[in-house]
Formats: sequence, structure tokens, C-alpha cells
Amino acid sequence: MIQKFLDFVERVGNRLPDPVTIFLAFCFLILGVSWLGSLLSLSVTHPVEGTLIEVQNLFAKGQFQQIFTQMVENFALFPPLGLVLVTMIGIGVAERSGLITAALKKMVTLVPPVLLPATLVLGGVLSNMAADAGYVVLTPLGAVLFAAFGRHPLAGLAAAFAGVSGGFSANLLLTALDPLLSGLSTKSAQVVDPNYIVHASANYYFMLASTLLIVLAGTFVTTKIVEPRLGEWKPQGGQGEDERELQTLKPREFKGLVAAMIVFVICSIAIFFSVYPEDALFRADDGGIGPFYESLVPIIMITFLMMGIVYGVIAGTIRGEKDVVSMSNETMASMGGYIILAFIAAQFVAYFKWSNLGVIIAIAGAEFLQMINLSGIPLMLSFIIVTGVLNIFIGSASAKWAIMGPVFVPMFMLMGYSPELIQTTYRIGDSVTNIISPLLPYYPIIIAFAKKYDPKMGIGTLVSVMLPYSIVFFLLWSVMLISWMGLGLDLGPAAPLNYNLAP
Repeated sequence: MIQKFLDFVERVGNRLPDPVTIFLAFCFLILGVSWLGSLLSLSVTHPVEGTLIEVQNLFAKGQFQQIFTQMVENFALFPPLGLVLVTMIGIGVAERSGLITAALKKMVTLVPPVLLPATLVLGGVLSNMAADAGYVVLTPLGAVLFAAFGRHPLAGLAAAFAGVSGGFSANLLLTALDPLLSGLSTKSAQVVDPNYIVHASANYYFMLASTLLIVLAGTFVTTKIVEPRLGEWKPQGGQGEDERELQTLKPREFKGLVAAMIVFVICSIAIFFSVYPEDALFRADDGGIGPFYESLVPIIMITFLMMGIVYGVIAGTIRGEKDVVSMSNETMASMGGYIILAFIAAQFVAYFKWSNLGVIIAIAGAEFLQMINLSGIPLMLSFIIVTGVLNIFIGSASAKWAIMGPVFVPMFMLMGYSPELIQTTYRIGDSVTNIISPLLPYYPIIIAFAKKYDPKMGIGTLVSVMLPYSIVFFLLWSVMLISWMGLGLDLGPAAPLNYNLAP
């Protein structure tokens, strides 16, 4: 029964069009719905302002002209576009210089065997600063490390994969995902409050604590469920011989890694003293640290850029400024698909706002949820489940949030829940089903790595191995969110748990 279900998911998923095509279809759908809604005179009363909000027909002359006259502006001012591209300049150099790969290898080869599962999961979580490095480097390395210690290599691969993908939203540091989602959340929140801003650090406290949760949960599943189920590993045909010789860093790579860590410490100290004193550089005139929040993206970019350059120069992967420019160029070239997606998504978000459909759906949805008394914990759990199911079919976190954010953020704001809380809830659902989604772009790569140890490995086998992680992550992360809400803890700096429009 399970295998048939997985086959069905795979068939359906393979028939889904590209995300760019999906957004393009949604654009045309918004146009049609705006015309129909205007024809039917659909409207709602804003519960706060008391004004009548009607559907705007985007085919009307003025609105139709706006579609073309503001098309470029929609794209240029699309918040996630600049945030992601700027961040990736620094992360791209750090990744392509070899810094991130070296750091991952060193971290997982310095720990004793008993801490190996926890280290692999933690390494996977941290690697989502550059997801490709985690999938391509850490997952096969996890298998190699487990085999080297006589443990089943697929358990090591699973632990690393669970951290990289299942713990995608957790981290000890802010990543490129934070400004990306916060930009989309800001755009969605401004449907209700034009002055509302969701900072990149909005979920930092929660995701910092989530890192510990994912590491503990991933370690438990690996040692108590996955390894016993896989049984004893018996190498065949020379399997495991290469794994006995762990790949170590070259002396120049190690020196470069040490130098990069020194740069990170220096940058951290500099950032601290530019924020902590009352008259620090990143303090506002009234003493607030808003300028610091607004500067996080360039700070992240500059820090990773400096670390990558220092590592590359010492390790020999960077011989001059041309190499740095080339790495940045390659990173931007790899972002081509995202740029196209951002262009179409920007138009979709603009159409949604101009038509007033977002506000109308939000108000109507909020009224419906209030009418059926679905709120608080049941509401958040339902939202996690909905997101997790959608994640199986649409793996991109930004693509889903660009669709879901304009609907759910305003709707929940009108029910009294902050955009930061809704974004946190979304991130949980977006992470827990990554590892069981055959449509994840990296699934074929993970299966290819696993076939080295199990030639019969297929999607169903991999899903069955990863399913315990998905279930445990969902249950424990949901309990953590419930506890966080119950205690009224801050989600992150300047991130309210509840919004001031609460009824």
C-alpha cells in the first residue's frame, strides 16, 4: 500500500510543470478571477478600518496599463530578489573557494564515534547556508564515516540527509533563507499594514533552539530506529575498503580554515561593538538597533566574502582578484533560474495586491476560522500539515511562500497572529517533509550515493529509511512551537509573538 502511494506521488509529481510555469498560470488566473469577482461585485468590510474593499478588475483600462507600466518596477523592487542576490555574493565565494566544504569535513572528522550521528545531523543543519555543499559533500561523507567505524553507511547517509534537508530551517546562524522569507513576508504583511516590516532575524531565537531539537531528535532516530532496522552492515565485493581511509584536509586547506575562523571571530567582535554601545555605528538616533537589522544582509555577505577570500588565498584556490570575480560570476550565473522565477513571482504578488483578492480572501478566511473557532494550537498544527503536504509537490521554500504568504499572512494578522509567528510555522512544515519527497531535486543524487552500498536502493527504500525522521521532527517541532506559544517567548529580535490587531 505504501509503495503504491509513493508510486502515485512520483507519477503526479513528475507531471507538475516548472515553478515558473506555475506562477505564470497563477498570474493569468488572478487576471480572470479579478474580472469575474468585479463582475459579481464581491466585497468585504475591513474589520479594523471599516472601509468597503471591492475586487478590482485588472482588465479595466487603468489597471491593465498598470500591468505593463509597472512590470519592470515590480521586478526591481521585489524584496527577496536583492536580498538573496546580495547574500549569495558572499556565500558563493565561500562555497566555491572550498571554505564550506573544508569546514564540513573538518567538523565531522574531529569527533569521537559516539558523537558521530549528532555531529552529522548538526553538520547537515549548518550546511543549509549553502545547501548544495550539504547534499553533495556531507551526505556521502556521512556514509563514508559510518563505514569507516564499521557501522551501516546508509545510517550515516540518512543522518546527514536528515540534518541537511529535514532541518532545513534550523541553524545557529542566519542564512540566505532568512532574508528571502522575510522579504516575502514583509510584502504579504503590507497588504494589511503598509508600514509593517518582517526583519531577516525574525525567527532567529526559535530556529536557534530548533537546531538543538533537530540534533537530539536526529541522533535518537538514527541510533534507536534507523540503525537497528538496517541491521549489521556486511561489506560485499570490496565495499568499505576506501572508507577505511578518511579523506583529510591538506595542510594548506587546514591553515586556510583556521585563518577563516579567525576572520569570523574578528568580524563577530566588530559587529558586537558596532551594536552594543549606546552610540554605536548601528544604533539609531533614539537608541534602537533598527539599522543593524536592516544591515544584516550586507553584513552576512561581507563576512562570508572575507572568510572565503582569506581561505582561498591561503589554500591556493584564489590566486588573484580575478578568481574572486569569477567565483561571484559563477554564483550569479547559477542564480539565473531564481531570477526568472522572481520576475514572474513579483508580477503575481503585484496582481494579487492590485486586485484586492489578497485582502478579501484574508478577511473572509479569518472570519470563517473565527466562526468555526479554529485558532491557537489547532490552527498552527493545521497550517504545518497543509504546508508539509504542499512541500511534497512543490519543494522550493520561496516558491511556496510566494504563493501562500499573500493569503495566509494577512489572514492570520487579522486574527491577531504576527507575520513572524506564521513564517515560523510555515518553516516547520516546509522542512519536515523534504526528506520524504521524491520530488526533491536532490533525491536522485542521494539515491545514487546510496546505491554504492545497496544496489537495489530506490525511492521507496529511501523514503522508508527517512520516514521516521520526518514523523519525529514533525511531532517534536510542533510540541516545541506549542510550548513557545504557551510561554509567550520572543521568536527573534524585534519579532512579536502576537500582532496588535488581535480582537
